[in-house]
Amino acid sequence: MAAASKPSQTAKNVVLALLALWSVVSLIIIVVWATSPDLKSSARCRAEMQEVTEKLEGAKVVYGKNKVALEERLEETREQRDVLRADLLVMGGRLNATNATLEECRLENVVLNWNISDLQEKVELLRQTETNLTAQTVLQEDHIEALQQNVTEAGHQTESCSSLQAAAESQMLAAQSQTRACESRQQYQQKQLQKCKEVESEAPQQELAGGGSSAPPTLSGIPALMLLLCSALHLIT
Repeated sequence: MAAASKPSQTAKNVVLALLALWSVVSLIIIVVWATSPDLKSSARCRAEMQEVTEKLEGAKVVYGKNKVALEERLEETREQRDVLRADLLVMGGRLNATNATLEECRLENVVLNWNISDLQEKVELLRQTETNLTAQTVLQEDHIEALQQNVTEAGHQTESCSSLQAAAESQMLAAQSQTRACESRQQYQQKQLQKCKEVESEAPQQELAGGGSSAPPTLSGIPALMLLLCSALHLIT
């Protein structure tokens, strides 16, 4: 604003100095012409003086008009200066607000950069975790596959054991049946042995009773046959 008002003040001073110089030169010319009768006549001098006076009056009028115009222009310049000062104050406030906003943005950028760095580290950790989880998943899948293979083998073994158990139960039933048959046969043989023992004890008595008489050949061979049968039963048992 001070720079805008300084040229107008300088222009005003220059115009005023020119007008003053022109007035002084005019007065000097008038005085010179008035004091030199050898050059001009008095009538001509008066006419010239009148002309110069009129010019001087015109110059004064022009000077007054120029002065008023310059003062008006100076007032306008001052008003423009005040407006510019107000605009500068507004712009200064806006500049301060802009600087504050820029500072906030800078701080936000710093915070965002920190957050971005933190997020990048977290992303890297998540990638490592994902890699570890993938490896663990592969291991678990292998383990699950091995467990499934073990379950399948256990199922086959269970089926085999069930078949063996069924076969063992069948063999046990067969053995029990054979055992019962053997027990029944043993009981039968014990009865036959008991009968043989009774026959053996009766045979000497019959021999003593019939020692003097001759028995028929068929009846005399029966004790020998019974003895042979008892011996066979002894060998079997």
